[in-house]
Amino acid sequence: MEKPVSSPVALEAFGVLAADIANAGVTVGKMFGAISLMAGGKAVGCLHGDGVAFKLGRDSATHAAALALPEAALFDPSGMGRPFKDWVLVPLASADQWLALVEAALSANAG
Repeated sequence: MEKPVSSPVALEAFGVLAADIANAGVTVGKMFGAISLMAGGKAVGCLHGDGVAFKLGRDSATHAAALALPEAALFDPSGMGRPFKDWVLVPLASADQWLALVEAALSANAG
């Protein structure tokens, strides 16, 4: 299955997110074949089409809140019905939530 292409608007929004979180030690790398936000060598978020997937932990309140956002879904990078249950894909329409979500992902994956 082909990886979804990100629009220029999504790429720009992701770049802003990466710059905003860089002071927390987050770097940009590659994971899942996508541009990713990395902390301690592990991905905490990645650009996927016009959304960003965040590793929030499946039983967390933040995970539930992210899934409740319009058009958010469990992240299924293969597109074959095998989602990563700890990850939530949040669309560009909710980009105003991305910074809080990556901060939550950093907290959830610290250590």
